[in-house]
Amino acid sequence: MKIVLATSNKGKIREFKEYLKDFEVYSFGEIMDEFEIEEYGKTFKENAIIKACAVFGKIKDDEKDVIVLSDDSGISVPLLNNEPGIYSARYAGFPTNAKKNLEFLVQKIKDKNVQKTPAYYTACIALVTKQGKFSVHGWMYGEVITTPKGENGFGYDPIFIPEGFDKTLGELDDEVKEKFSHRARALNLAKVILKTLK
Repeated sequence: MKIVLATSNKGKIREFKEYLKDFEVYSFGEIMDEFEIEEYGKTFKENAIIKACAVFGKIKDDEKDVIVLSDDSGISVPLLNNEPGIYSARYAGFPTNAKKNLEFLVQKIKDKNVQKTPAYYTACIALVTKQGKFSVHGWMYGEVITTPKGENGFGYDPIFIPEGFDKTLGELDDEVKEKFSHRARALNLAKVILKTLK
């Protein structure tokens, strides 16, 4: 059974294909014309399901023997009332830009006169099939710093230091991150569901 990813984010597509090596995985842009998906949910779970349903709805009826997988994820900083949260990908406004988002978050933290502060990542993965809708969550805790370090990963990775480490996600290798990241934890749970759906 094919897995179709409801994302056009190249970083996420790369991660998903790496984590799901045992499955036949495609981004939705590989099987249809890409389209903008409006995320109007109030939680990571709502947005993940919205995205997966939007892509599943565009698949032809005779080709719906697939699993559409999506995630909604982001970083939350308690010091900032858990911002940016579900708005992580568009925190600095439109047009969206990962570098601007990171710089905007760094400035907000600096405005609080701190150089580092606790933070956590959340990932919700939704699976939509003919059999129904499923979702799982994963979390990763640590702290954010105001001086970006490292070129690996994407998004806010250069300013996030996970618990138990002294390097940012931007400095850590993918092989290390895939053992404990929020998305890896959610995907491990999603794999349990995938095996029951195969």
